[in-house]
Amino acid sequence: MCRDKTHVEYIQAYYKVFRSLAAYVKEFFATGLTWNNAEGIDALEALKQVQSGTTSTPAPAAGGPPPPPPPPPSGGGAQGGDMSAVFDQLNQGAAITAGLRKVDKSQMTHKNPSLRASSAVPERSDSQTSIGSAGRGKSPIPKKPDSLRSKKPGRKELDGSKWIVENFENTQSEVIEIPAELNHSILISKCNKAVLKVSGKANAISIDNCKGLSIVLDSLVSSLDVIKASKFQVQIDGVVPTVLLDQVDGAQIYLSNASLGTEIFTSKCSALNVVLPPKDDSDDDSKEIPFPEQIRSVIKNGSLVSEIVEHAG
Repeated sequence: MCRDKTHVEYIQAYYKVFRSLAAYVKEFFATGLTWNNAEGIDALEALKQVQSGTTSTPAPAAGGPPPPPPPPPSGGGAQGGDMSAVFDQLNQGAAITAGLRKVDKSQMTHKNPSLRASSAVPERSDSQTSIGSAGRGKSPIPKKPDSLRSKKPGRKELDGSKWIVENFENTQSEVIEIPAELNHSILISKCNKAVLKVSGKANAISIDNCKGLSIVLDSLVSSLDVIKASKFQVQIDGVVPTVLLDQVDGAQIYLSNASLGTEIFTSKCSALNVVLPPKDDSDDDSKEIPFPEQIRSVIKNGSLVSEIVEHAG
């Protein structure tokens, strides 16, 4: 909002001109403006007189011409005069810039970097928070340290047919049991260094954003889906048709004799191992098999052919 008194008075006087003009037209030209009445002259002739600076005043009509428009309000300008000087400036058109001084090329900052370097206006430092710095990849608001973040309490809740288990931290000494039924799906998220046991046969289990999670389960109807987990362990005692691992770093999958037919799909994973049960009761040693991480690909007949790289020894 403008607080300069001179500007305020100028705008108020500017508005008075148009309010006075509107009142004049409303009083004397209620049906619209007219041009060249019976006592007037041709429009081209009037234009020539204006250009030459000479005008002829027609004889007054019987009823007398309408009174002239009221003079512009005074006292509103910066000098206390009328608005005639303002209109004179506006009527100059393109010639209004004739009095401006032309800037020489040697004074143009975009053509002389040395002028920008010597400018008195300081540049904004990178340490200052600004939209520009955020656009260069610098976060304007620093992230709160993990030690200052409020931790949410652990939650285990059955919502309809869905179990929601989340926010359990450092609960290895206590096993979190989930009594599942055939139509139950289980969603496990943000559980770090926790041990879970799913008893009964559930429909499906989804695990997301967990670290150091160990889970023991019986059987599933469909699949176990694990996304963004590290140091993950799962023991399957029954039958699980499919195990899906995506962005998992470090995992041990313990299979039972009943789950040897499980299909395991991996994507963007590392340090994965599957542990097979002993072949018979007399053999107490389980067999640990690592998942392949290195793939060799070649072009054959215009197609990409990939194979697992096996390392001997």
